[in-house]
Amino acid sequence: MDIAVNLVESYLRLNGYLTLSEMEVQKKTKSGIYETLTDVDIVALRFPGQIYATDPHDGDDCRMLLINDDVLQLESETIDVIVGEVKQGDAVFNPGLTRHEVLHTVLHRVEWIYATQLDEVIGQVTESGVSLVPARSGGLVRTRLVAFGRADASNLNTVSLSHIVEAMVRFMDEFADVLRPAQFKEPAQAFLRLLAKTGFSVTKED
Repeated sequence: MDIAVNLVESYLRLNGYLTLSEMEVQKKTKSGIYETLTDVDIVALRFPGQIYATDPHDGDDCRMLLINDDVLQLESETIDVIVGEVKQGDAVFNPGLTRHEVLHTVLHRVEWIYATQLDEVIGQVTESGVSLVPARSGGLVRTRLVAFGRADASNLNTVSLSHIVEAMVRFMDEFADVLRPAQFKEPAQAFLRLLAKTGFSVTKED
């Protein structure tokens, strides 16, 4: 797996998302041969609710261990679905990501959560990069395209990798006591943890 994809997936999982990575999308051509349309780097689904670094049954102290990153712009009573492109360079979208066949294949995996037709969601995402529709279980579903990579700032459709590194390091520092016994097996997450444990600091050049 690409190290940048691994970093993004670790970051999203830490923030409470369920993820799929490097998902290939196939299509049958007019000649009857199947071809790969594109490789979707990351698909992530997060249900509403707060995420803590330890079991909520531990009592009021867990409230101080809230994992929250404002950059993700999470909304209450809203399921968040991300279809993401990950770049080690500039945060840009692969044109194939917005093809109807690609979005339909990806979102079909989570179609049950929508209270509206999938074509409506795909149309909104294709037009503006974001869809907001009712959820089958109540509340809303926000579906968005997100480019992860090098960027001057992060917003609803762009998250910089430098921010992700800083956020991961910050979480590891804030929750050091909780994470001390944890096993980090994902390469990007494990390397950042190793840097923190050996006393290195990670800072971004201006």
